[in-house]
Amino acid sequence: MKKNKITKIRQKLNQYLEYLELARNVSSYTIRNYKHYLEDFALWINQKYGDVALAKIDSEKIRQYRLHLRRYLNPQGLPLKRVTQSYYLIALRSFLKWLIRNDEPVIAPEKIELPKSESRSLKFLTRQQIEQLLAQPKISKLQGLRDKAILEVLFSTGLRVSELVKLNRDQINFESCEFGVIGKGQKPRVVFLSERAAYWLKKYLSQRKDHSPALFINHHFKSKEKILSKNELERLRLSVRSVQRLVDRYCRSAKLPIKISPHGLRHSFATDLLAAGADLRSVQEMLGHKNLVTTQIYTHVTNRQLKEVHRKFHSGNR
Repeated sequence: MKKNKITKIRQKLNQYLEYLELARNVSSYTIRNYKHYLEDFALWINQKYGDVALAKIDSEKIRQYRLHLRRYLNPQGLPLKRVTQSYYLIALRSFLKWLIRNDEPVIAPEKIELPKSESRSLKFLTRQQIEQLLAQPKISKLQGLRDKAILEVLFSTGLRVSELVKLNRDQINFESCEFGVIGKGQKPRVVFLSERAAYWLKKYLSQRKDHSPALFINHHFKSKEKILSKNELERLRLSVRSVQRLVDRYCRSAKLPIKISPHGLRHSFATDLLAAGADLRSVQEMLGHKNLVTTQIYTHVTNRQLKEVHRKFHSGNR
């Protein structure tokens, strides 16, 4: 790649990423992803069209880029999923919106169509399956007690796993059984602990002898020093991957009919509330969804009225 060929677009990309970090306070994870997606576009446009001005990026070039994403094969020879193709185009749309706000003459972002999303089945557990899962950790050991608390907290709060691992002990208010989190898009919300989740979380924390501020930690960590440094204390914090692995392990030991992830427990949290009669907007707030449309994916599996209509009128129920 010849750097002088894409200096201008890269300069704009860097300014945009700085804007996301400073003005929008976007997470480093999101910035990393947007940088990857947009640099891919910058490289592609340079290789195919040369040093093109931003104003010359028209509908035809966008169509060609969509074809590039559609036909791209990864090192394993597999095409990009449609949802992944959408991530690239969403990042490009966002970049164009920022350029327009900064008086750059570019193509309207809404002219970039996203691939039709693939229909995906919503994985969630029934109440009986949830109880099977929650009964798996061996609570006679500290690690099992931690895992029990993690599963209970995930099901009680609907937290994303990334939100869970960032929690510190001093965030939890056991008197009100609630605490605040900063979720996706830096959106703050309050989440609630069930009495059962609060009980197991207290029990786990009462057995901890360490001084790490993290709510959930790796109990296999060993240090030669008796007093851990600040960095070592932070290294004790459980990772997203560790939580994903433990949920998968307990799902297998519970012999559940479906493979569930921490996000599947988030789905289970939402469907449990809606099936019991909770209103959609309240569940939206508890999940931290920006739009109600996102929360509506759960309604087709929890619509009590439809179930009653089926029970009453379907011939197989007579």
